Order: sequence, then structure tokens, then C-alpha cells
Amino acid sequence: MPLLYLAKQLFRVSLIVLLAGGAFQPFYQAPAFAMSNNQAISPQAALERLVTADSISPDWFAPNFLAQVSPLQVQSILTSLATELGTYQRVEPSGSDYQVIYEKGSIPAKIMLNAKGQIAGLLFQSARVSLKSLEDAIAQFKQLPGKVSVLIQENNGNKNTKKIGLNETSPLAVGSAFKLAVLAALKAQIQAGQHRWEDIIAISETQKSLPSGFLHQWAEGSLLTVQSLAALMISQSDNTATDHLIHFVGREAIEQLTPRNRPFLTTREAFTLKAQPNLDVLQQYRAANLANRRALLDKVAQLPLPGVEEFTSDPTAIDIEWFFTPDELCSLMNTVKDLPLMSINPGISDSKGWERVIFKGGSEPGVLNLTTGLQAKDGTQYCVVATWNHDQILDDKRFVSLYESMIDLLK
Repeated sequence: MPLLYLAKQLFRVSLIVLLAGGAFQPFYQAPAFAMSNNQAISPQAALERLVTADSISPDWFAPNFLAQVSPLQVQSILTSLATELGTYQRVEPSGSDYQVIYEKGSIPAKIMLNAKGQIAGLLFQSARVSLKSLEDAIAQFKQLPGKVSVLIQENNGNKNTKKIGLNETSPLAVGSAFKLAVLAALKAQIQAGQHRWEDIIAISETQKSLPSGFLHQWAEGSLLTVQSLAALMISQSDNTATDHLIHFVGREAIEQLTPRNRPFLTTREAFTLKAQPNLDVLQQYRAANLANRRALLDKVAQLPLPGVEEFTSDPTAIDIEWFFTPDELCSLMNTVKDLPLMSINPGISDSKGWERVIFKGGSEPGVLNLTTGLQAKDGTQYCVVATWNHDQILDDKRFVSLYESMIDLLK
């Protein structure tokens, strides 16, 4: 969702990224770089030297890299990896990239050298833990504190079947994954002829929200198509785009798809209710019935949008959220999976080896959801959902690592 998936964009933060002049960006293909035959060391050897060294020399890095990242920061990341995954084993090529193998798992890595053999670009993706089976993955998910739900659905025809699950009928807060319901309602209205993807919506100051996304910075009256807003809502999790679409589609239309989530909040409303200065309004909202909650939202609409600085990394009112079961998220994903915009951002999953990857996830402190649709080259399709709620700060790296390792088993 919003809250600090806002400012931090969790699924970018979940990657340990070192940038060198923008060479590598999460979720986007890195541009090709020419390598000089005069390089004194190969990329694989440079990576092996880096992860095995007792101390890191600044001479190993290009000046433009050091302008953004210090050797101390690199050393800190490598120490963290070793702490998490145990003893280093080896580096293995993986296509044009590499896998750094440790005792308890592996790290996909990219490295780029300049003509002098210095590291000019470096990216460590989130760790893959060693899993023996899907059952092993579920057993590890069960060890997480708080509430966890997991579901893998398989479809190799016209029928969805459960491959494995954990609390898959339990509704949990899912953060920005709720935007799948907004998109599903929008798609239904377009198919019914009520709207068109080409329709134009003007940015309204009263419908602006906090990040994630960037449309909150655009001037009031800026014009965007419905298609553009939907693409930004899914690929960038833009909260301002989302709220404009909720107003465009209508709160009640979305509630028909998810009656549990009534009133269906905009992200601006959720932020406002969670803001510390509005604690009295939050308490009124919690105590109110549905009709009174709807009336109270008129009052919420008159309150100023809080600033990002009002929110901390601690879980805040995670009962004011959007609640879905894994099965419901898979149903929504199946409804919108044919839309091209679903493929813009494949999320945290490695798209190699898959015909198509679609994704929507969400987070705020205490809430984390990952929902991925996968299509294998033989046509088999999977929906993979994992959600974690807890009243304390989540170990998102561990969760993401388990999730990605579970998807790797499907390959």
C-alpha cells in the first residue's frame, strides 16, 4: 500500500542495490556495456575477490562508483549476506549474470567492470534460501511471528487448483495489493461500455495522496488517460493515480467485488486516519458502524493530507487497511492478467525462464504482501501469494527470500 511503501517502495528496497551512474536498476533490464580486452580481471573473478576479501580496496572500484557508494557500505552489505546465509562457497555464472553460493542459500548478482577492470556497477538481488520442497517453504513461513498466509494456485487448463497453501482462506491486510480490485472494477466498467481506456481525467488537488508514485507532484488540472493512471497504479503503485481511479470508478463498484472492505478506503483516507494528529477521528472510525463510517469519511475529506514525516517505521493502525485472502487475490489477478499493463513491472521475481510474469504487492510497517502471476513456457500458469501481518517491524528480507525461493521451485 501506501505507508512507506510510499516513501521507500519496499520492492525496490528489498533489493540490495549499488548504483554506478544508473547502470543497474531494479526491475529494468540493464543496458549493455562494452568490455575492453585490456581488462586485467574478469567480472567473475572480480566478484569472487570482492565476496572473499577480508578487506576491500577502494582501487577495485571506478571513481563514479565511489562517488555514490563507499567501500565501507559494500563491506557492510557483504557482511550482512554472510551473516544471513553462512559460509561462502563459490560464484557460478548464470547467463550474463552470476549466483553467489553460500551454505544456506544464494544471491543473484550483476557486476560491470570498466576498461581498467574496476567495478563500475554492482547489484545484489534478494537472497534465495535453500529449500528442499514447497512443504519446506511452508514450514519456514509458519515460523514467522504474527499472521502469515500463503497460496500457490496452478492452472494448466481452465481450472485453478491449489498446489499448496497456508491459511489461504484467512483475510489479512495486503497493502497496495488492493489495487488489483480497483483495476478489476475499472476493467468491468470498460467492458460494459461505461468508460474507455482513452477517457481523460484531470488531476485534482483534493484527490492527491502521498507516495509511492509521483503524480502527487503534478499540477492540478494535469490531464492523463485512464490507461496511464491504471498503468501507474500497478507498475509504480502510484497512490494519487489510485485515488483518482477510485473516484472515477466509484467506491460502491469496488465494494461489490470485495464486500468485506466497506467502506473501501482511498489511500488518502487511510493516511489521514493513521496520522497522529487525527487520533480522535481514528477512534471514532473504529467504533462506528458502516453507515457512520461512511458519514465520517466526509469529515476525513476536510482534513489536510498529512506529511510523510508524520509516519515512522513502526506499525500504525494496521486494522485500517484492505483485507483479502490469498484466494481472493488470485481471483483478482486472474481477472486482470490479460491486461498488458500488468507486465510493466514484474516485481521481485526473476522473469528468466518464464513466458510472462505479472505482479502486484503492497506493504506498510507491519504489513507485507507479494502476489505474482507466472506463465511457464508450456502454458502452465501459477498464482503465488504470500501475506504477513505483525504488530512489530517485519523482517522483509527473510520473507522476500522465502517467497522468491519458493517460486524458484516452480521452475
